Formats: sequence, structure tokens, C-alpha cells
Amino acid sequence: MSDHRVILYNSQFELTIKRLAHQLIENYDDFNNTSIIGIQETGVYTANRIVQVLQDLGISVEFGKLDITFYRDDYRLRAEPLKASSTEIDFSLDGKRVILVDDVLYTGRTIHAAMSALQDIGRSSHVELVVMVDRRFNRHLPIKADYVGLTVDALEQAYVRVKWKDIDGADEILFFESNKQ
Repeated sequence: MSDHRVILYNSQFELTIKRLAHQLIENYDDFNNTSIIGIQETGVYTANRIVQVLQDLGISVEFGKLDITFYRDDYRLRAEPLKASSTEIDFSLDGKRVILVDDVLYTGRTIHAAMSALQDIGRSSHVELVVMVDRRFNRHLPIKADYVGLTVDALEQAYVRVKWKDIDGADEILFFESNKQ
């Protein structure tokens, strides 16, 4: 991993999470009739941190985890089978506002799969997207985030990775010049 640079870390990283949480508070107030859904696996880390900030501020919100493995358009094309995670949504989404959370928005295919999976679970009244990083270039589908922590202009051969203190030992966003990470 020597061909990378850190583009966001430690206190900046934490401020970005807090900013995303406060932007949500501005638009959702007390989160009545609202659920936050993290996309398995890495979007759950972002969602967990946002939910923690909200809880620290005394705001309670329904939180769930969404697996999209079998909704992906490439799951049959992979050399190795994908490992499915679990969907953990023990509440109804019918008529609710849903805040869908992922770590990196790149081609839009993950979000497309998540939207399909959400429709199978229930008919929400409204869905918005929160991402820690928006890679503006190389979008394959017309998908745009409503809340963005950091925007990165990266060409196809580049790679962006979000690392989490709880899992990776550090809160940071790494940028690789090539996708060999």
C-alpha cells in the first residue's frame, strides 16, 4: 500500500461524520418516521458512526443493515462467489423516509442494487443517499448523493478506500493512483 496518499484523517474524518449527521438533523429534525439503512458491509460502518453522533445528541433513530449481494448485476460474473451478509431490518419501511448510507459512491451500481433490495422489503415514502466519499467521475448510472462527506475526482484506474478505526485501526480515506491496493 505504498502507492497511496491519505486525503482525510483523524479529526477531519470525525468532523466530516459530524457534519453529515448535522445536515441530516437540519432536514429530519427528530427523525420521526425515518430510518437509517447502511449498505452491507462498508456502508454500515458509515451509518454506525452517523447514528452514534445522533445518539450522542439525544436523537433516537431506527437503524438497519441491508445486504445487496444477490441484487448486484455482477454477482454471477465474478471469478469467486460473493459472500452474502445479513439484512438486519426488524421494522417496516412502508411509508417511511429512508436514509440510505454507503461509504463510497463510484459507478452507482451498488446504490441501484440497494434500491432494488429496499423495494422488496417495503414501500418507503422517500429515499435519500448519504455517502462518505463521492467519486464524481465514471458514474455508470444516473445516481447522485444527497449528502456527501468528501468529493474526489478520480479516474477509472484510481481507487478510494475508507478505513475505520474500529476495523482498520485508523479513521482515514486513502487515494490510490491505480486500483492495485
